[in-house]
Amino acid sequence: MSQKAQGFSFKVLTINTHKGFTSFNRRFILPELREAVRATSADIVFLQEVMGTHATHPLQVENWPDTPHYEFLADTMWNDYAYGRNAVYPEGHHGNAILSRFPILEYENRDISVAGTEKRGVLHCHLQLPDRDQTLHVMCVHLGLRDAHRQAQMQMMCEMIAALPPDAPLVVAGDFNDWQIRANEMLKRCANLDEVFSRKHGRPARTFPARFPLLRLDRIYVRNAGTSHPWALPMRPWSHLSDHAPLAVEIHL
Repeated sequence: MSQKAQGFSFKVLTINTHKGFTSFNRRFILPELREAVRATSADIVFLQEVMGTHATHPLQVENWPDTPHYEFLADTMWNDYAYGRNAVYPEGHHGNAILSRFPILEYENRDISVAGTEKRGVLHCHLQLPDRDQTLHVMCVHLGLRDAHRQAQMQMMCEMIAALPPDAPLVVAGDFNDWQIRANEMLKRCANLDEVFSRKHGRPARTFPARFPLLRLDRIYVRNAGTSHPWALPMRPWSHLSDHAPLAVEIHL
């Protein structure tokens, strides 16, 4: 983070952690993922498919941490974190998480599931920025696999955003599963959100599969904020740490 003459800036990162395993669950790589995430020096990290707890993995997987994965990833670098439990099963649960260098004043996990489908949620945090009266709102999302479900989920997101102060800075990031690239138009129309790669390059970044990205699934949207240097992180070491390429951007207020 940095304080500049024109205002305040900070870096955000978003990544689908695939529950701490490589593609096809071949290998547990959460410790390596933690080092890679730390090396980005991001101020706020948006995590999707992060494991909260699991009953059998600790017995079977070497190096399984004693703490929930979001706490393990936060370690000593991000003092505040929040977790939103979405998918619950007999062995445990996973969901979205946000790690922050800034104090999290409050948070909620809003259920945006469509009946009869996999549980989905929006994790919404209110962050206190240093030396500023303004609250920063951040939302971590992971949308469904079917277009009709995503449309319904984005409509619920727009209703959430409509309840925020219209001048409040907002960052919405995560795995949108939007391979048809329909989210930009809808979210601009209903919530005045701008996608940071589209601002600079005219369309979202390719992020999936990480080894040879073809689909533009992951996004960072902003409102009431400037952006610079959006980038999809390079192949190494990321291509074997997740099936999605991470995205990062510098945000200016």
